[in-house]
Formats: sequence, structure tokens, C-alpha cells
Amino acid sequence: MENRTYKAAYFTLGCKLNFAETSTIGQELKAGGVHTAEAGEVADVCVVNTCSVTEVADRKCRQAIRKLVSKHPGALVVVTGCYAQLQPEKIADIDGVDLVLGSEEKGRVVDTILGALQQRGRTDEVAALDAMPCHQTSRTADIRSFMPSCSCGTRTRYFLKVQDGCDYYCSYCTIPMARGRSRNGSIASLVRQAEEVAALGGKEIVITGVNIGDFGRTTGESFLSLLQALDGVQGIERYRISSIEPNLLTDEILEFCAQSRAFMPHFHIPLQSGSDEVLRLMRRRYDTSLFRHKVERIKELMPDAFIGVDVIVGTRGETDALFRESEAFLRSLPISQLHVFSYSERPGTMALRIPHTVTPEEKHERSQRLLAISHEKLHSFYSQYSGSLRPVLLEHSKRKTIMSGFTDNYVKVEVKLPKGLTSEEMDNRIVSVRLGDAEGQSDTIPATLEC
Repeated sequence: MENRTYKAAYFTLGCKLNFAETSTIGQELKAGGVHTAEAGEVADVCVVNTCSVTEVADRKCRQAIRKLVSKHPGALVVVTGCYAQLQPEKIADIDGVDLVLGSEEKGRVVDTILGALQQRGRTDEVAALDAMPCHQTSRTADIRSFMPSCSCGTRTRYFLKVQDGCDYYCSYCTIPMARGRSRNGSIASLVRQAEEVAALGGKEIVITGVNIGDFGRTTGESFLSLLQALDGVQGIERYRISSIEPNLLTDEILEFCAQSRAFMPHFHIPLQSGSDEVLRLMRRRYDTSLFRHKVERIKELMPDAFIGVDVIVGTRGETDALFRESEAFLRSLPISQLHVFSYSERPGTMALRIPHTVTPEEKHERSQRLLAISHEKLHSFYSQYSGSLRPVLLEHSKRKTIMSGFTDNYVKVEVKLPKGLTSEEMDNRIVSVRLGDAEGQSDTIPATLEC
């Protein structure tokens, strides 16, 4: 590439997996001579990594693309991710978009960008590819490649992608169409990435993917074996497991985490509905009995564990009676927080064949009811630890004397540093703090540093 400095702007929507992938693209582009644009700078390249989990996500993607095109005139605009995989024509119709790359091409985004910049041959000004029509890649081929990714940026925590794709085909979900079949990196390669994080001074890694409990499809290995290998990486003091299907969260995994060196007492488990009938309509691979067993087993082995739960309201087939059944089940569980989503109809999904629909007003009302339960659960969980000592990993902060962080069991705290200490010297350190009282409306509680 010509001897000049190119600048890139990035915009990511959706899950932590997308952020990890964008971070990797940014690192590789930097190695190729394309640096991240600072605030106020006009970029030569714009990379948008999209999400398509809901119609709202689709709309946000289109808005983000148009905003970047306007903010960075003449930039090479490259769109990838799930929305690019599912609706490439809609993206290609947006003025200013140069390349639309699907999930199979995501691993070639960097080479494609560097090649396009080389073709420009411009060293004196920022300019678009002359009369270049928007190029779309084929969507007919199977998505088989695995793109290794590990995000860092300004985060204290790192997100390590261990798996991609899904074989489950739940009735409401387009993920298998957007990301392809389940596939993964090897344990050896993932351990090497964790070792690289440790060498950079990273202390906490979140293990992420689309269906991480299904790890091993392409290498013949197991998720439990991966956890055991990662636990042996010196320098990494904390691991967290991101969302894992309840039927894949085996008792063996729970028993290992309970006695492991570095795995935190923190789990995020998608339930989606507390009604067995709705779970059947969703084509989920478990029932409420299995889910309750997993939650209770976690609490038996790790009484202090934080348990977050995903739930969807207003899916097709969710009558008032079935919603009330789900609501009662959620109230009965010893969980810490709910992540509530309103059902959004996705083209091409089997859920569209289910006759009963829920109005937007009903979805909103149901969401509010479950969010109220979530608030009660979180406040109750936090209150248990008022006055107790817990280890906290202090995170990057722009403030000099106040820092935030999470305890081992995922209580979010805010710590006021005593005189003589600054955020720069305390950043990325695990310290002991004494937790204060849980405040009524806040998801963060005050804590004091114990010297």
C-alpha cells in the first residue's frame, strides 16, 4: 500500500461477539497501516458490523450507515455482519456503501479493504473509489470459516470468541441463517490467545460465541476441556462464561467452575419463556424443570453466584395465560437479573406459522412487568452483600478519584479512591472493597477500598 496514513472509523451493533470481531478487524487494519480515526477526523474507511436480531436492530444499522456516509464523505464504506448476510440488497441500495460482505467473507474484510485502498492510488486527498458500484458477495455458499477474535480496546475485560454459528434453528431466530452452522477454534489456538492477553496485562476474559456450549463441533473437543485448559493460563485471574444454553450447561461444567482457580461465580442463561408450551413453540431444547435444576444446582455449588436470565415477551403463541405462567415461574427462581426482550418477527422463521399474535401494547405491558421483577431480584441480590468484603477488578475511568468495577459475583460497584491514589495507578487492579448499601433505583452500589 502507498506510503501514507489511512484512517478508519468503526461502528458495531449487537452482541459482544460482534464487538470482539470488530476489535480484531481494527487490530489487523492497524497492522496494515490503517489507524483508527480520532474524534473529529474524517476517515478514509468506515467499517460497520451489523446486527439483525430485531427489526429495530435492522433500522439502527441503516441509520448508522447513513450517518457514517454523511460524516465521512468519500470514505470507503464496508458493511458486514448479520444484517449484511440476511439483507444485502437493502444495504447495497444505501447511497455511499461500497462493499457488503456476508458472514463467510468477514474473515477477509481486512484484505478486501487493503486491496481496495491500494487500487485507489490516491496520496493527495481522501476520495471515493471512482464510479465503483456497490459490490455484494454471494449468500448462497455455506458459512464455514471461523474468524478468531478477541476484543480489548479500552476495556479492562477482554472478550474471547471461542465459537460461532448455531445448529439449533429455534422457531423465532435467524442466527443460523446469519452466522451459519456451529464451528469453533481449537483449544490450543484459544489458549494461545489467552496467553497473549495475559502478556498484555489483561486480567479478565469473557468467553463468548453464538452457542458456546456447543463448542467442539469442528475439532472434536469439548467445552469442559476448553475451560480446564484456559484455567491453567497464568496471569489471567478471572474468566466469565457468557450466555450458555441451559441444556449444554452440564453438571460437570458447574462442578468444575465451583472448584476452579479463575472461573467466577457468574452465569448468564437464556430461558426465553417460563412456559413449557411456549418453549415448545419456540423449539427450545429444554423445559422449565431442567432450567430450574440448573439454577438450583448453581446455587448449591456457588451460593454467591450471580445468575442473569434472558427472556422474550410477546412471541407468537404467548397467550395471557401462558405469559402469567412464565411470570410466576420467573418469580419463583433464585436468580439475580432478567434481560427482557420484546419479540420481533423475522422473515423466513418458522414462528410466522404460529397463528396467535401479541399486540405491541401487550408486549410493552408484559416487558414492564418482567422488568419490575428484575429490579426486585437485583436489589435483593445486591442487598445480601451490603457490608461484606469482595474482590473487585477496577476498570478504566476518566475520573481521577472515582472508579467502577465488578465483584467476583458481578455486583457493580463504584469506588471512591482515598487521597494519594489515582485512577491511572489503580486501573486494572484487583482490590478488596467493602460494599455499601444497595440503592433503590441504581444498578451500581458504593464501595470503599480496604487497604
